[in-house]
Amino acid sequence: MAKEIAGLIKLQIKGGAANPSPPVGPALGSKGINIMEFCKQFNARTQDKPGKILPVVITYYSDKSFDFVVKTPPVAIQLLEATKLKSGSAEPNRKKVAEITWMQVQQIATDKMVDLNCFGLEAAMKMVAGTARSMGITVKGSFSINN
Repeated sequence: MAKEIAGLIKLQIKGGAANPSPPVGPALGSKGINIMEFCKQFNARTQDKPGKILPVVITYYSDKSFDFVVKTPPVAIQLLEATKLKSGSAEPNRKKVAEITWMQVQQIATDKMVDLNCFGLEAAMKMVAGTARSMGITVKGSFSINN
């Protein structure tokens, strides 16, 4: 017999650094989920990615048990790491803050492909390039897929 799903919680937590303080504690505590058990399991699963912001989708059931899926870091975070910036441009249409190559875009797209809502690498690269554009990051070179 399958468990009855009571709901979903989406959070972004640094890898290996989940603790009962906000935002984790209040989000889970209000649903009656064991906060310390989640923190232990999350930290064990993400100890190889310390400090990286990781989206997590927690499915909790009516009997107060839970499952969770850890996703890859957001594209915006990966772009900031690739350009070594602290944040994107305040005025992305006027003030450009960095440049990246299509090879870097392809690398980010292949890494994030499992979480993106697209079928091919070309579409994933265009999504990543769009995120870069909205952050004030210019993609230089010509669009090409290198295998």
